[in-house]
Amino acid sequence: MNDKAQLQAELERLVASHALHGSESLCKLLRYLGKQAIEHPGIPVKEYQIATEVFGRNQDFDPQLDSMVRVQAGRLRTKLAEYYATEGAQDRLVVEIPKGSYAVAFHERTAASAPAANGAPHVWANTPDSARGRRGLLVPVLSAALAASLLLSGWLLWTRKGSAAASASASEDAAAPEPFRIFWKGLLRGPEEPYVIFSNAAFVGRPDTGMRYYVAARDGKAVTLDHYTGVGEVLAVHNLDQVFAQLHQTVRVKRGSLFSLDDAKNNDLIFIGSPSENLTLLEIPSTKQFIFKMLDSGPRSGNMEVINVHPEPGEPAAMMATPGNLPLTEDWAVVALVKGINPEHSELILAGTTTIGTQAAVEYVTRENYLRELLQRMNVTKASELKPFEAVIQVKVARGVPVESSLALLRVEK
Repeated sequence: MNDKAQLQAELERLVASHALHGSESLCKLLRYLGKQAIEHPGIPVKEYQIATEVFGRNQDFDPQLDSMVRVQAGRLRTKLAEYYATEGAQDRLVVEIPKGSYAVAFHERTAASAPAANGAPHVWANTPDSARGRRGLLVPVLSAALAASLLLSGWLLWTRKGSAAASASASEDAAAPEPFRIFWKGLLRGPEEPYVIFSNAAFVGRPDTGMRYYVAARDGKAVTLDHYTGVGEVLAVHNLDQVFAQLHQTVRVKRGSLFSLDDAKNNDLIFIGSPSENLTLLEIPSTKQFIFKMLDSGPRSGNMEVINVHPEPGEPAAMMATPGNLPLTEDWAVVALVKGINPEHSELILAGTTTIGTQAAVEYVTRENYLRELLQRMNVTKASELKPFEAVIQVKVARGVPVESSLALLRVEK
């Protein structure tokens, strides 16, 4: 077996390992980086290149704004350490991704496992063929005994770190509350990280003289501002990030005005904000039982309300937040799981009639007590039982903070 075939076989063995089983995105990353190291030695792999070629990011990907590649590389390093600390503890060849780069390196673990003529270990790395020719595959710097001693010491240290990483991983996984594991694992169907799309509505006007929502019929080709979002949306993204960290997953965050229908076709989606601000929701499957409507006349014109399309006896037909001329003390929000454009993927809609209600909607699915209540109401005890649903929550607000939420209305797909 030639060197390239041997290294490729080693990569495939790692992909098939228990440590990487089920982590399709990490397997794709490992295969890609390994291929680059084998076929294009010495050519550095750029973060932008990985984002667009491995994870399907758009051409406008900005590494300064999106840390997804760095996060995924860190997860892969942890998984490799976990593998070599457990099932790969006796492997002769070690694959690593040194911190600070995306260059895969291949090393023999010990001199004793496959000694060269002078007793030094072989080293394969992402270096130019010409450099390999000058330096050679053998590194006769240390005596065989000293090399073996140092390699063994390094291996023991790596094993301890790997064991610690594996223990920490298992501990964190066990620490994730059961409602989180049931709900989120039942919702996320795709192999890739879900997109979190937060609202950033278009405004006309200026911050110093006053702004209002852009209305096409009235504002025509007026210059718009589309780089604002609400306090609730900001805190919502933070809450989701914390939950996904407990589940050892990451999310991809994008503002609504930059989100495309192509993104919606092949990914699980989490929408933060109502259709009045998260306009993409107007173009894809959305809620059918509880919908948002903006009032276009009367004293509360411009305010958002939640319409109960098929009210049952005793249920309100419409729900609205506290009038805008009074301190906000009550809001209403929709929490809904629906099938996406591609039915194999899911959409989770988390939206209030105000930004505070949106914050409460996200808190409802990121706090154990609320999520447990929701699962109990739907009689869901395991991830496979989770079905599409639509719910309305009533939110009590004090000093601009959601302090209490309760499940007011619920519809579950039969």
